[in-house]
Amino acid sequence: MSEVLKRPPFDPEIERAMEMQRDSIVTSMVPADIERVKALGGDVATLASTSHGGFDRIDVDAPGLDGAPAVSLVVLVPPSETPASVMVFLHGGGMIAGSAESDLDFVAALAHEAGCAVVSVNYRLAPEHPYPAARDDVLAALAWLRSASALEGLDSRTVLLAGISAGGGLAAATALAIRDKGASPLAGLLLMCPMLDHRSNSCSARQMVGLGSWDATANATAWAAYLGGAEASPYASASMADDLVGLPPTFIDVGSAETFRDECVEFASRMWAAGGDTELHVWPGGAHAFDVLAPWASISRDARRPRVAWLRRLLGRAS
Repeated sequence: MSEVLKRPPFDPEIERAMEMQRDSIVTSMVPADIERVKALGGDVATLASTSHGGFDRIDVDAPGLDGAPAVSLVVLVPPSETPASVMVFLHGGGMIAGSAESDLDFVAALAHEAGCAVVSVNYRLAPEHPYPAARDDVLAALAWLRSASALEGLDSRTVLLAGISAGGGLAAATALAIRDKGASPLAGLLLMCPMLDHRSNSCSARQMVGLGSWDATANATAWAAYLGGAEASPYASASMADDLVGLPPTFIDVGSAETFRDECVEFASRMWAAGGDTELHVWPGGAHAFDVLAPWASISRDARRPRVAWLRRLLGRAS
């Protein structure tokens, strides 16, 4: 007998936004759909990241790790005589789609309110470039940031790693790799609806099959493309880590009506159990990436405020 699970309701404004944008939302996905999803991820609207004068934009190529191709970076630097703390940002797209331009206006607004610079990483995508290509590109960006080649105006002593969806999972996995390598520690981790667990077997993953944005079928397809047949490790699928001791202060938020809800809650709980400094928000009625989908919704406006407050506290302590 097949399992029948009730699910939390969608927020009415979020449900309306999903209905209006049905053609551009990915719910389920099989391997044959990957090229279509890549095309959706490449449709980047005109950016607002510099329109208010809050940043100077500079495009940079950082040397790849261990002879890999150079990594394209979009750097947004606030005009200031004082070097700015840096948010290294990793876009969403299921590890198969998107670019450094994706979600850039969204994260620029966040950085502007918090008072930091942005380095958005154009990491390589699966299935053409499976694990560990994306993680290595993030490590290359961090190495460039802490090298003599880094741009003036960036304070490489205070670097936090941020990501949304796939980028959030990539940020968490990279933070584990940094911890275990004994590399320069991160100031913090900002994980927005992060894609943390390749297994896709939580209660929330089962509740949301065929519903909302990015269900367990899409998730399994994306993880298979990213892993490329390799066995999952914590440096790819962060939820696999046995030990979460030593991670930097972390902010996690997620919707109640999305696939990733329970893996995010579990990750935060395990960080607390390991003595970690973690802030968790579960937004009732939120679908996956609801505040990008419907930035005008009341719940989306509410969700942005705690991120800014956390960033300001974090950067204030660091300085």
